[in-house]
Amino acid sequence: MSSPFTPPPDIIVVTTPFVSGYHVTRVIGITFGLIVRSRGLGQNIWAFFRSWGGGEILVYTHLLEQVRSQAVQRLAEHAKDLGANAVVSVGFDTSEIGAAVTEVLAYGTAVVVEPDTQPAQPVALH
Repeated sequence: MSSPFTPPPDIIVVTTPFVSGYHVTRVIGITFGLIVRSRGLGQNIWAFFRSWGGGEILVYTHLLEQVRSQAVQRLAEHAKDLGANAVVSVGFDTSEIGAAVTEVLAYGTAVVVEPDTQPAQPVALH
């Protein structure tokens, strides 16, 4: 089975539009990681029979976990190639190409961040 997802160790990748404890010093622009993967005949046959009984189809779950992880790794590499040390507002898009091919796109905004040296300010609601 696929190994659990581990974030890239040398670049910050977050789904939020900011990185807590850091401030953005430069916005580089859009970055992405794309992967297209075939499920394979054996996996499709197993999934077809599994779908009769209902419930989760683990073959597809593990495949999509692996593909999303690879898409994030490619996103991180692309961002680093652009000169970024972080990616904010990360999202995913998934689509089917034909009957047995899945496309997964991880996308976000490549930025340069630096640690915040200012102490956090309290929020006042008036």
